[in-house]
Amino acid sequence: MKLRYNYRLYPDAPQRESLARMFGCVRAVWNDALARRKAAWKAGRTRISGTQLQQICITAAKRTPEREWLGEVSPVPLQQSLRDLDVAYKNFFDSVSGKRKGPKMGLPVFKSRRDHRQSARFTTTEPFPVTGHGGS
Repeated sequence: MKLRYNYRLYPDAPQRESLARMFGCVRAVWNDALARRKAAWKAGRTRISGTQLQQICITAAKRTPEREWLGEVSPVPLQQSLRDLDVAYKNFFDSVSGKRKGPKMGLPVFKSRRDHRQSARFTTTEPFPVTGHGGS
């Protein structure tokens, strides 16, 4: 059995800034990885593995001046974002082939900055980084 916990947060100003930074980094990694997968498929009908995407979109990107801000957040939600992208593609292909029951799934889409639904996932071993900034 898997357990899932949902929490309602009432962050103060520094915590809101930290959360916004984390959500922005997760969105950037998702969008970069999705763009790379689409480009690779268009170029030669090849698939980029999750490990390759992690090396390109997280590890190598942190070393560039354009994406060095990815190093300011925990790497766990960034890695989980890539895993979520893999699951989204798997669900799409399973839906198309008939392996997945229920309504048909569409291809993964780019995440928007203006969408109010922002999320990040942590593993059970990773402490939640926002709790140390104060608050009640």
